[in-house]
Amino acid sequence: MTRSELVAALAEEHKHLTLGDIERVVTAIFDEMTAALAEGGRVELRGFGAFSVKRRRARVGRNPRTGETVEVAEKSVPFFRAGRELREMVNEGSPAKASSSRAAKRDGVSL
Repeated sequence: MTRSELVAALAEEHKHLTLGDIERVVTAIFDEMTAALAEGGRVELRGFGAFSVKRRRARVGRNPRTGETVEVAEKSVPFFRAGRELREMVNEGSPAKASSSRAAKRDGVSL
């Protein structure tokens, strides 16, 4: 799903909001997440996952085309770790199925 598809899906679901309002909200959320990560922080969305920044040490790499060795500088890279609920939904195939499964597990029912 692209950003524009996300905005369109939210607009379809929340018809009382204008498309411009939804775009501003989505942009504001992504901008805040980006700013937090740029400062070395962590962004956690319960049930979805956590974004953080990891440091990659400097290393010697290899140019795949020429085989020549290349110095790769130390850098920071964004890292995402999926939350338990997201992993369960992805593994079970659909959000509706995942939520009914969780409810069944909580109530002690075996599916």
